[in-house]
Amino acid sequence: MIRHIVLFNVKEGEDKDQVAAIAASVLEPLCGKIPGLLHAEVERCFNGVDFALYTELEDKEALAFYADHPLHTEAKSHFFHLLSSRVAADYEI
Repeated sequence: MIRHIVLFNVKEGEDKDQVAAIAASVLEPLCGKIPGLLHAEVERCFNGVDFALYTELEDKEALAFYADHPLHTEAKSHFFHLLSSRVAADYEI
């Protein structure tokens, strides 16, 4: 299994809670729609970064499939323009 964690910061002047809520509303429902995506949750952070995405995927192939999947690309279009930064970490368990 792969854990894919992404940490996001929101642009100055944007509502951090609202941006995190948008991200959650478009990313979490991808479970069951993208093969290999087992779990997805977005949570607002209270230190360090503004919000985080935590996902679990079947394997490295599923991660690659998810990354380029049209539904994932479309979901990102709803909030990526509101971000100032993002960093991802992937590891196998």
